Amino acid sequence: MVDADAEGMTLDRRRELQQRRLGALVNRLLDAGGVQAQRLRDCGVRSGAEVRLDDLPRLPTVRKRDLWEHYPHGLRAVEAEEVVCVHGSSGTGGRPTLVPYTAADLDIWAEVMARALGGAGATRRSVVHNAYGYGLFTGGIGVHHGAMRLGATVVPVSGGMTDRQLRLIQDLRPDVLTCTPSYAIHLGEAMVAAGVEPTSLKVGVHGAEPWTNEMRVQIERLLGIRALDIYGLSEIIGPGVAAESLDSEGMLNVAEDHFFVECVDGDGNPVPDGTPGELVFTTLTKTGMPLLRYRTGDVATLAGPVKDSPRTLRRMSKLLGRTDDMLIVRGVNVFPTEVEAVLLADDRVSPHYLIIEDRRQAARPELRVAVEPMAESAESTLGADLAVALRERLGIGCDVRVLKPGSVPRTETGKARRLVRWTEGDAPLPGMG
Repeated sequence: MVDADAEGMTLDRRRELQQRRLGALVNRLLDAGGVQAQRLRDCGVRSGAEVRLDDLPRLPTVRKRDLWEHYPHGLRAVEAEEVVCVHGSSGTGGRPTLVPYTAADLDIWAEVMARALGGAGATRRSVVHNAYGYGLFTGGIGVHHGAMRLGATVVPVSGGMTDRQLRLIQDLRPDVLTCTPSYAIHLGEAMVAAGVEPTSLKVGVHGAEPWTNEMRVQIERLLGIRALDIYGLSEIIGPGVAAESLDSEGMLNVAEDHFFVECVDGDGNPVPDGTPGELVFTTLTKTGMPLLRYRTGDVATLAGPVKDSPRTLRRMSKLLGRTDDMLIVRGVNVFPTEVEAVLLADDRVSPHYLIIEDRRQAARPELRVAVEPMAESAESTLGADLAVALRERLGIGCDVRVLKPGSVPRTETGKARRLVRWTEGDAPLPGMG
């Protein structure tokens, strides 16, 4: 553990720390004024001393639309001169989300990212090949901060320029790869195509996209590494909010001394551990744009720490999907990750696919899936077999089309596009009409 005291403190002691930090957060919000302060006052809250952790479910939440409505400065809680950088994302439908960071926020970010890398086995002697994009997107910079805090050597190659990346991997012999899972697949395929022999890489830390254990198998097979998940969002801090470690049994350790996590149903009511729900985060220590009960839209389950593990942190599952990505097809709820799990469980299927929600006839929506085979010879029965497997898993029929290799668009930078909604016009892909 990078920080044994923070990652392994007793549950009672962490609860006391969280309570103290929650009170300080509420006071910061009240002092800053604005939307969150007014909502707290509307609930009768006048001081942080009045709010207990058990009271959180009765307090108001914040959503992304609150940030959109207060663009560009969002819900900034400090004076402008205290902001040292701004990160964010393009947002849904082109509406940007911008997040101000103070120097203290960057220190927290470096701390939690260093813990995430350490949990993946990185040390001061590691070389981290960082293929996340740099810029407003938090991925590249976040890993960079964490690797430097850890004392490792970071190679800030960013995304794209795959041939150059292969050369750097061969020449600098990194042991840690950080990038999106879709780009890890792309790198692995490029290595095979270039005839590159097994490399020095030992572990990959992959996030920014929901991905399944079936894709994990594909990444590990292509690159010969242990592939681990990481979770974050710019509104909370960026990558490092939670991360899978070598000993976390497939779930992600939440940095809960800084980020208090809840899991709620569609009505905002808490759900028991092990039950899928929307993740809600409270930034206990953030100062630039602290958030009380931010509804992320991300769906996962929560669990306690691994039994007898030195890490005593609560854990979250890999993302099951997003509340806004859930498809309702003929009355059946479907997350794209469920489709991916079926597709990639078949070793004839390449990791390149596209899910198309066909709503050209609103009264009769259809689910169409475009896949590519690992080999041409797999095409004959593959589509029919996948249609059967999807019906068994989802309970609805799907139109599966097996396309020629290279038909599904690749991405070298940013997040892979796995889902499109088709309401009019030409098919999203040739051959899917």
